[in-house]
Parts: sequence; structure tokens; C-alpha cells
Amino acid sequence: MFNVIGRPIERVDGKSMVSGRAVYGVDVRLPGMLCGKVLRSPIPHGKLLHIDVEKARKLPGVKAVITAKDVPSRRFGFAIQDETIFAIDTVRYVGDAVAAVAAVDEETAEDALGLIDVEYEDLPAVFDPEKACLDGAPLVHEEMTSYLPNRGRSPTWKPVPGTNIIHQAVHAKGDVEAALAKSDFVFEDTFRTSQIHHCYMEPHAAVAQVESGKITVWSCAQEVFPIRSNLANLFGVPESSLHIIATKVGGGFGGKIAPRLEQHAIALAWKTHKPVKIVMTRPEEFTAAAGSAPAVVYIKTGVQKDGTLKAREMRFIWDTGAYSEGLPPSNRALKDGIGPYRLPDFKITTTLVYTNKLRATPLRGLGVPESTWAVESQMDMIAHRLGIDPLEFRLKNALDDGDTNSVGDPVYSIGLKQCLREAAMEIGWGKPKGKNIGRGLALISKTPTTTGSISGAYVHFNEDGSAQVLVGASEIGQGSLVALSQIAAEELGIPVESVAIVSADTAVCPFDQGTFSSRVTLYTGMAVKTAAAEAKKQLLEIASQMTEIPERDLEIDQQKIISRKHPELNLSFREVIERAHTNMKPILGKGWAGGKGDWPGLPHKMQGKEPTPGSKYGAQAVEVKVDEETGVVTILKMASAHDAGQTVNPLALDGQIVGGSVMGMGYALYEKIQFEDGKVINPSFMDYKIPSSHEVPEIVPIRVEVPLPEGPFGAKGAGELAGLGVAPAVANAIFDAVQVRIKQLPLEPETVLDAIERKT
Repeated sequence: MFNVIGRPIERVDGKSMVSGRAVYGVDVRLPGMLCGKVLRSPIPHGKLLHIDVEKARKLPGVKAVITAKDVPSRRFGFAIQDETIFAIDTVRYVGDAVAAVAAVDEETAEDALGLIDVEYEDLPAVFDPEKACLDGAPLVHEEMTSYLPNRGRSPTWKPVPGTNIIHQAVHAKGDVEAALAKSDFVFEDTFRTSQIHHCYMEPHAAVAQVESGKITVWSCAQEVFPIRSNLANLFGVPESSLHIIATKVGGGFGGKIAPRLEQHAIALAWKTHKPVKIVMTRPEEFTAAAGSAPAVVYIKTGVQKDGTLKAREMRFIWDTGAYSEGLPPSNRALKDGIGPYRLPDFKITTTLVYTNKLRATPLRGLGVPESTWAVESQMDMIAHRLGIDPLEFRLKNALDDGDTNSVGDPVYSIGLKQCLREAAMEIGWGKPKGKNIGRGLALISKTPTTTGSISGAYVHFNEDGSAQVLVGASEIGQGSLVALSQIAAEELGIPVESVAIVSADTAVCPFDQGTFSSRVTLYTGMAVKTAAAEAKKQLLEIASQMTEIPERDLEIDQQKIISRKHPELNLSFREVIERAHTNMKPILGKGWAGGKGDWPGLPHKMQGKEPTPGSKYGAQAVEVKVDEETGVVTILKMASAHDAGQTVNPLALDGQIVGGSVMGMGYALYEKIQFEDGKVINPSFMDYKIPSSHEVPEIVPIRVEVPLPEGPFGAKGAGELAGLGVAPAVANAIFDAVQVRIKQLPLEPETVLDAIERKT
């Protein structure tokens, strides 16, 4: 059916990465470049009384020392504009930026930081999101009501004045109280998650250069255009004077979606008239970058005796830390919180709370891992209480073609039940098992991007017949370059090797909202397909004029124009492209794709009329062994089934599934950022445990292909899904093995052992 789509083609950027030729942020070198470093607050909440930088400025080799007095005081932010380049009067967490230096080398810059004398006055701090909601809690942002929402990220921002609640929203359907009252059974539980880190291999890095009023930034950014807008507004310059280039990105997972170092690098470059590079250390990544948005989830579900779900009420309290980047995950729960189930009545309340801790930001699935943890754990609990097989209970209530999802869009092109059956079969569901062996399941799903997002693509031919594709989306390790190359090659009828992609450069690429929410294959891919189709049409139009053969009788084969009706025709691409140039009509295909905004509560006029395509569905199944003497949980096997539509590249898709499953394994069993009085106390991979190759079990990726009509050749996205269901599947397997239920992540040996001992 396809020539290129569906083939396991190696990554087009793979050799450059493994050979060391790929240019990451740390590899950028410019003449006269200085090293930048940022001084950060050592206390969680306090007044800035005085900053003395004179000793640092006098240190040989130091070219600049800057504080809030030296930079614009405008606020910026990923969701809400609640942050300044440097703290002005108040520091709000251990890690808040206070000053920065630029020096001739890293050692001098570090020494200069040690010479900056800062006088603080401690203020009361709050670290628990539930306590932060209480009357009388210390306010993290006293001026919250004066903040402005960031365009496109927070169209329904609802702060609660005089509190730490930066956002509170409700999404409901029907009468949930009446439906719960009429249910045969009502189950009520509370689940909790911990904050985890993105753990990308490459630390944040940014290089800034200011020349002739133009600012160029090399950044490991997941979305170059929104970051450009943010920085332009912050520095009061037109976007046309800001050039953002994404370097090679060594993993993002949501952690590189907002400015981290770019603003400091620009400020130092502006001051010194020299290019400046800043690279975070690993401890800085843990203490000053961002983590996930941890949540407390209250869930109440009404069920009939036969196992039919009647109603679900959920309340989320999210800890966004010192700044509001946790807003997208908190709102995502409004859409996806109830899970991929038919629920006639539901109500979801989401509350986002400031605390004096490390900020939260989107992390692979943004808000869905937390809701899935609660929903899928409780689904098993209900099934056991009713005496129903957890597999059958899910199949009975799962969404199917013809249903309606939580935002009112019709459900179609869905392979959810097939995913569940195949994943369960792979781990031997229902078959005999040994002592302390347990099996667990979880359904996983995620609706498309919440805010309306758009992707553009340009396609043009080179004279040798190869094609150049320009897209604004960043490649962050997920393999989008090879997928987009395959989409372009399939549409153009040329080999993948003849497609070159330029990406994530605001000076030459068309606008793209960015790389997040599993949107690149679907939206950017569809834009590439549309642009390639237009370029091909232009090529055939010119060939038709040259040969006087109707376009409908022409086709592309091996970078030549042929005709089955005229077998003697053998027209090369070069001839056609040269004619296009001679006629001053160069071939350039343009394509755009995207989806409406379907943020719950968004005014109807902003939403658009058509449903947003691209919901993702799947299932996770695990088999575990529990050591009753130590509480250690060993995952023996994982099966992860995904309906990704038509597979573009099975090698890349399987890599996403396996990698996501391992990430989910860390979320389930090991990972937790630990705090002591607001300070991160495990800021390294020595102290923050992630899965190693020794712990990773057999992982079976399962591809269920239900094509999406709107997708490029039927493809959907798949980047986030694999990690979403591991934690509840493991918790369900632990219960199956030793009959203890744990509602707090991670599922550490101490927690499991304590539950076992309390049971006995």
C-alpha cells in the first residue's frame, strides 16, 4: 500500500548523535564567548534586603555582574506572567534567580558567584499544597491578582484573590450528586503522587548573542516560536529582532518547554556586548529547573450492581511550586481526568496552588499520569469489591466508536478495547501464576492538545530532485525527523534519503506551536503532507506544460516524471525544476494543520466547530513479583499496547513505547524529588533513583493500527502514552500478588512492606 510509510527506517539524525557530530547547546562556540552563571536563593521565602556585587565585579576575568536593577522588570511566564528575570524584592523558593555573572571561563564565573553578598530576611514559607489552601497560609505571591495570563496558555485563568490558589476550575456534565445518590454503590478514595524530575540526559543550555540590535539565541527549546514571543515581550523588542535556533535537544519530556536560561544569557550578552553561554549543572537541574506537578486526587465513583459506571466526581489539588507552570497539567485533568470511560454524569474540580518549592511544569502526559493513577487504581478496587474480573469491568465501560468524550466530541477511530485485550493476553491474564506473583492492567488515553495549536511546513525541490522540508517543530529525541521525512517522501514519491529537513529556526521555518502533547507526527506531519502534495502538484503542472500531457496522466517515479499512457516519456526532476526557475515560478509547497481549542470552559466562539482529531488510546499490562520480607517489587514483564493509527516508522514507535514504559516504571517504583524545608535534598542521579538496565524487564510493544482519517496517511501521535499507565498497573499487580492496596507514589519497598505488615 505504501512505499515508505510503515518501514523501520533508521533515524536520519542517528549517526550524527552517536558520532559526536550533533551540536547540542553545550557545543555551541562563538568568538569571544563568555561563560555565564546564575546565583540562586538559598532560602525558600524571604525579602531581598541588599545585594553587594562590588567584590565580584572586581575579580579579574569578570565582565559583568547583573541583578534585577540591570534588567527589565517586566514579568513573564509559561502560563501566567508571574516571574521576573531576577527576584526584585522577594525570593520564593530555594533556586530563585538573584543575580548572574559573565566571565572569561567557568571557574572565574563560579568564583564570582561566591563573592556576591546577599542579605535576606526570612519569611514564613508553605510547602504542603493542602495547607497552602487554608486561610492564613503564608502567601507566596501577594500581588497575584495583578498578573497577566500568557496568550494561548491560560484562556480561562481563574485565580482566587487573597489566597495561594492561582487557578481553580470546574468541568461537569449532568447532575453528579443525583447520579451518585441513585447508584447502587459509591466508592470514595484519595490518591497521592510525588514530584518527579524529567531526567533528560542533556542539561539546559543557552547561548545568546546581541549584534546590531538583533538578538540570536541558541537554545535546547521544545518550542522556539512561543519562547520567542515570551522573550520579545519580556525585553520589549519586536519578535522580528529575535532569532531563536533550537540546538540538538538531548531529551525534553516537557522540561524544556519554557525559558530557563535564555533570559539570563540575553541580559548578560546585552550588558557585555559579547556572546554568553550558560549551562545548568545537574544539581541546578534538580533545584532550579522544574519537575512534574504532583497532585492529591479525591475520587468518588458511583456504580450499578452489574458493573455499569454511573457517575464520577473528582477533586485535584496540584502543587505548582513557586511559579504557575503547573497550570496546563491542572487543566488537562479537566479533560482527561475521568478516564476513557462512558460516564453519563461527572464533575471535576481542579485547584492549582502556589508553594515555596521547585516549580512544576508539564511532564510527559501533563496531568494525565496523576489522574490515570487514581482512576485505574480505583477501577481495580471497584472490580474486586463487585466480584468482577478487572479486564471485563474495563471492557464493559470503555469508550468505543460512537460514544462521546468528556469535552463532547464524538469518539471514532479507536482501538482501545483491542489494546486492552492484546496487552492482557501478552502477560497471561487469567492463567495460573506462582506465589507472590501478580498481574495488573490499566487503560490509558489522552485527548488532543487543549489549546488550539497550529503547525506549518514548507516543501521545495532542489535542482537535483531532492526535497527540502522546513518545519518549526523541534526534534527532542523522539524521532520526528525520520517520521516527517517518511511522510514527505511518501507523498512526493521519492526516497527518504532524498529528503532533508530544516527544523526549529524562527528565521527560516514556518510557525509551529512546538513539540509537546504528542502533536508533531499528527499536526506537523499533516502540514508536511499537505505542503508536499502542493509541491508535487506544482511540479506536475510544469511537467504537463512542458510535455503537453495532462497532469492526471503524469506520475513520479525515481525522481523522474513518467506516464503510463506515454511510456516513452522520461523527464527528469532537474529539467522540470530548471524550467520552473526559468519561468520565475519556483516550486514551493505550503501546508498548515492544527486543532481547535477544546479547553473546558473556553468560550464557544474560541473553540471552533469541528472536533479536534488525535485522541490517543492504549493499555498497559504488567506482571510483578513481591518479596514479602523486604517489600521489593520486581517487574517481570510489561506489555504496552498502543493505537497509534497507521504506523509511520515501527522502529521509532517501538522505541517510544519501550522508553515510555521505562519512564513509567521509574514513576511507579523509584522516583521522588525529596525536600527538607523547601530544599531539594537528592539533587543528583546518585541520590535520585531512576531505572537502570538491570531493573528493566522484558517489555513487549504492541501496535494496534486503527487509522485516523485526518492523520498523515492515517497516523496518530504516541509519544506520551506508554508511561501513563505503568504505576496503576503495578499497584494493581501488587494487590493481585499480596492483597495490599497502596495509594501513594512511588511504590517504594518501605511503603509496600509497611502495607504487608499492617495487613498481617
